Amino acid sequence: MSSHVTIDSVMRRALSGDEAALHVLAAATFPLACPPGSTESDQREFIAAHLSEKSFTQHLNDPDRVIFVDVSDEDSDNHGSFLGYTMLVFGEPADAQVRRVVTERPAAELSKCYALPSTHGTGIAAQLVAASVAEASARGARTLWLGVNEENARAQRFYAKQGFSVVGTKQFQVGSRLENDLVLARPLEVLPSQ
Repeated sequence: MSSHVTIDSVMRRALSGDEAALHVLAAATFPLACPPGSTESDQREFIAAHLSEKSFTQHLNDPDRVIFVDVSDEDSDNHGSFLGYTMLVFGEPADAQVRRVVTERPAAELSKCYALPSTHGTGIAAQLVAASVAEASARGARTLWLGVNEENARAQRFYAKQGFSVVGTKQFQVGSRLENDLVLARPLEVLPSQ
């Protein structure tokens, strides 16, 4: 018999003012996705360069990015504990390796999908992905793609359950290390314009 834990939380778009909480959440969850050979130093370097409060300020002000968050105990001032987040990036993939294997356009990237370990198995990450899929479809994307480390079997199983399949490989820089990622993609239903 399996137990299913539920957590009272609210999913919403990230807002200006969420930058500090997003940074804390990203710093706590990014290392979970890194392969065993990555060093704490490389992880810290990546977090400082790409997941800082300043980075999240830039992301929140970028019209080609959408961040969804799941927050527990949220009050009317949007304060609460951040449990997970996703970030979509719209536009042509920047990576040449990705452009070769993700051929359907327009495409959107599920650039970030992280949840605290205490929420694994609660459905929070799946809800965040579902919101991201809906947003990408609403904005006309025909494909949603992502990169996942080739050694991260748990994440690969999760993404397969969300309809993603392997379409290729790419490399990903974490500090001084060049990591090998699988490129996963899923087709999207383009929603009619209203």
